[in-house]
Amino acid sequence: MYTGIVHGAFPLASVVRKPGLHQLYIDLPPVLLEDLTIGASVGLDGVCMTVTSIDGGRVSFDAMQETLSLTTLGDLSEGDRVNVERSAKQGAEIGGHNISGHVDGRAEIIAIEESENNCTLRFRLPSNLSKYVFKKGFIGVSGCSLTVADYKRDEAEFSVCLIPETLRVTTFAEKRVGDRVNIEVDRQTQVIVDTVERVLAERA
Repeated sequence: MYTGIVHGAFPLASVVRKPGLHQLYIDLPPVLLEDLTIGASVGLDGVCMTVTSIDGGRVSFDAMQETLSLTTLGDLSEGDRVNVERSAKQGAEIGGHNISGHVDGRAEIIAIEESENNCTLRFRLPSNLSKYVFKKGFIGVSGCSLTVADYKRDEAEFSVCLIPETLRVTTFAEKRVGDRVNIEVDRQTQVIVDTVERVLAERA
């Protein structure tokens, strides 16, 4: 479980591509290495990944075919930066919202609006996720807990507003129109929507 409060964005030191598997290596700072063990979970761009090796400050993760197909991790190369969050500890403050690290799909950036101290990103969602997004609701975008600023249901488009600190800590400042991001819908919203749909279908 994660909170959606990204600890930092760090470049991939190496990507080893094998059939159906990519091994991702990343150098983490001491603060993120504390008590980290093989088998621990770490969020990379919103994807829950398992630590497979630790060599000094270099940590590796295995991305299997399902992960490569569903998320943006398969598009990454050496030097690309990823948002990193250690899994939440019991009792820790949740500054964002609960994120599982199980990505539902990818969204495309279709517009970027920048002004002094403000940045708004607009995304187009896969149609199957559209019903789970609401204005002022939570959404996980590449591991970052964000609030939906505006939403056009018919077009399956939503926007988020980013403060300078978010741009500093994450990879969003590097994004361009056409780039894709990982999306995780709010699980509580998903459960409510699916339950209401099921009940209505049963009554019909």
